[in-house]
Amino acid sequence: MRYFSTRNKAEGVSFAQAALTGLAPEGGLFVPEAIPPYPESVRASLGTMDFHDIAFETIKPYVRGEIPHPVLEDMVHAAYPFTAPLVPVGDRLVLELFHGPTAAFKDFGARFMARAFAYLRRGEEKPLHILVATSGDTGGAVAAGFYGVEGIKVTVLYPQGRVSPLQERQIAGLGGNIQAIAVEGSFDDCQRLVKTAFRDQDIQKREALSSANSINIARLIPQSIYYAAAAGKAFAGKTDPVQAGSPWAAPGAASPGTWSLLKPGQAITFCVPSGNFGNLTAGMYAMKMGAPIRGFIAATNVNKTIPDYLLSGLYEPRSSQATISNAMDVGAPSNFERMTAQWSLEELRRVLQGVWVHDEATRRIIQEVYKTQGYFLDPHTGVAWQGFNQLRRSCSLGVPVGILATAHPAKFAETVEPLTDLVPVPPSLQQVMEREPVAQIIPADISALLEVL
Repeated sequence: MRYFSTRNKAEGVSFAQAALTGLAPEGGLFVPEAIPPYPESVRASLGTMDFHDIAFETIKPYVRGEIPHPVLEDMVHAAYPFTAPLVPVGDRLVLELFHGPTAAFKDFGARFMARAFAYLRRGEEKPLHILVATSGDTGGAVAAGFYGVEGIKVTVLYPQGRVSPLQERQIAGLGGNIQAIAVEGSFDDCQRLVKTAFRDQDIQKREALSSANSINIARLIPQSIYYAAAAGKAFAGKTDPVQAGSPWAAPGAASPGTWSLLKPGQAITFCVPSGNFGNLTAGMYAMKMGAPIRGFIAATNVNKTIPDYLLSGLYEPRSSQATISNAMDVGAPSNFERMTAQWSLEELRRVLQGVWVHDEATRRIIQEVYKTQGYFLDPHTGVAWQGFNQLRRSCSLGVPVGILATAHPAKFAETVEPLTDLVPVPPSLQQVMEREPVAQIIPADISALLEVL
């Protein structure tokens, strides 16, 4: 498999080159030369296969010839001691992506990436320096995934005052090979600084730089796994039992809802809370590979650049606005470039609908779902839940619908608990609360970042 920059289709590189450099020299994002289809035997078995087997079959064609099959099998088993249960909540399905160590969907990409980088860098003397911007959960997942990995150091940039206290502890509370920088600005400022640093020739000579944002193809590909697993399960007419750490108000509160009538043979529509659009792009990869997915809803907060684009056909990036769903506060989504390099506007419109939700509607739906279902939503999942509600009133979307629950609500207790009750805290987050965050504060200026680096 060869990978090409979105800005240079002439020169292909290997998976290792695309992953370890992160961003192409001219600033483009790497995309695979083709999205490989699942073998028919795999596609027909997605509803019954083990999660690790789906992970192996999903990643295998993208790393063929570079990561041996036995090594890849070990990687996916080590990366995923957790899965992504698909559970019924009221009149829809919820894909719980928060059962990993940092209680957010970013664990699926970051944990595979850390193991892949360690393998691909074996024997190298110069340490790899990962530079990553985060609007919330990416930084914590990357910090946890790479913490203590020999030969790799990580610098995480996050917008000062725009992440939750728990997210800040995950990002800046580890120390060791993890350095945290609080930027006086927005996530877009952090992202701009990272991209500018990658183009700085002096830094490139001194450091072996790579990225762990969803701009890195090695983080995006593994996120296709849970889409394929959930779509296969729904197509087979199945859901998962409630797992420990699932945010129900009380043990036994879960009920089958209307999904006890889930029929085999129905392709699922996923409603995805979206910010930088890496997660949704990964879902489109899974669909292209052959997972039984009908389409997607991109649900954003007031940072609605992509929903506006899908309506007007004009892409107009803008400054981000702070919201209670902070990980989605992105006004210039990086993965828009990857999406439009692989699909035309007409193709996107056929499989993707956009919708946006303001903070007050998000708060109301968190409260409503808790009262009616006994289930806690975090603000990002709340955007997706309400986004589907808004579209359902105006058009027929078909069933079933899966809401991506991208973070555990305990990560946003200061927002959720005034609307509900005390959120049950999983053990992984209880440990994080004991950390003391330590970060260097800099202005949103490239010279300040280069001085730190």
